[in-house]
Amino acid sequence: MSYFIKTETIKSTYLKEIYFKNKIIEEHISWVKKLLKEGLNIKSGFLVDKHKQSGAGGVLIIECDSFEEAEKIIKKDPMIKNNIVDWNLNEWINII
Repeated sequence: MSYFIKTETIKSTYLKEIYFKNKIIEEHISWVKKLLKEGLNIKSGFLVDKHKQSGAGGVLIIECDSFEEAEKIIKKDPMIKNNIVDWNLNEWINII
């Protein structure tokens, strides 16, 4: 099994659409909880600066057998399905 990391930032268009953005974030949280209940090793959270201010984006870490499997799962994320984030998926290669 390998670890895959999705990084994301909310598109500026949606930063002002607070109700819609918050609705999709709640759907995202429910989606992650569902995957956890299904037994996936997954973590999800958002980034803050040294003053604990959000806005730097989010990170999701998932353990899967392949990049393709991780990508298939990630594309079902409500944040991606609703196109409110710019995102990138990478495999993490542990060297130590």
